[in-house]
Amino acid sequence: MVIPAWNEEKSVGLVVRDFLGVNRDGTRLIDEIVVCDNASTDRTAAMAAEAGARVVTETGRGYGSACLAGIAALSTVDIVLFADADRSDAAEEATGLVSAVADGADLAIGSRALGIAEPGALTPQQRFGNALASALIRGIWRHHTTDLGPFRAIRRDALDKLGMRDRTYGWTVEMQVKAIQVGMKVVEIPVSYRRRIGVSKISGTVKGTIGAGVKILGMIAVLWWKDKR
Repeated sequence: MVIPAWNEEKSVGLVVRDFLGVNRDGTRLIDEIVVCDNASTDRTAAMAAEAGARVVTETGRGYGSACLAGIAALSTVDIVLFADADRSDAAEEATGLVSAVADGADLAIGSRALGIAEPGALTPQQRFGNALASALIRGIWRHHTTDLGPFRAIRRDALDKLGMRDRTYGWTVEMQVKAIQVGMKVVEIPVSYRRRIGVSKISGTVKGTIGAGVKILGMIAVLWWKDKR
C-alpha cells in the first residue's frame, strides 16, 4: 500500500492502523504500507512510523511525486493499493478493491459517486470536477466512469506498464485513462467517503481547487491528443 502524505500528523497514524487492521479470509490484507512524506513541516513522518508504516521522503512537492516515490520503495508485491492520508477512505472497503483485482481486474477504482458520501465530505467543486472529468472520459474513450477517486487498487505489473509520469494532481486521471487506452480491465467499486481530518490542500482553497482542475483537464487533453496522433 502507498499513502502519499503532506502535513497529515493528525490523521496518518490512524489511517495506517486502520489499514493494518483489515483482514481478508482471516489473513491480514495489507502486507506492507509505505507512507511517502512529501516534505511535511509537522510530525507526519513520525506518526506514520509509530503506527507501523515504512516511511520514505520525497522533497519534490506534488501528489504524483509522492506516489511515484512510494511505488519505488515497495517490496515485491502483486497488487498495489492507494489511499489518502486524511482518513476519508474507509479501510475495511479495501477488501472490495483488492478482491476485484484478484478476480481479474487490472485496475479497481473506488467510486464515491456510486457509494455513499458523508454530508460535507465532498465539496460542490469536487462533485462538479469529478462529474465533468468523468463525462469527458465517457465521451472520448467510451468507458463507463463516474469518479477519479484516489482510493484504488492495481496489479503491480499493470502499473509498471502504464509508465506513470505526472507529478501533480493529474496522477489519478493519468492512471485511469492510460489503463483504458491500452485495453486494461478497469472497474469501479462503490465506496463510502467520510469528512476528512484537517483542511484539504485542494478543495479547501480556491487556488488548490483551480490548480487541480487545470491539471486534471489538461491531462485529459494531453492524453486525448496523443490518441488522435
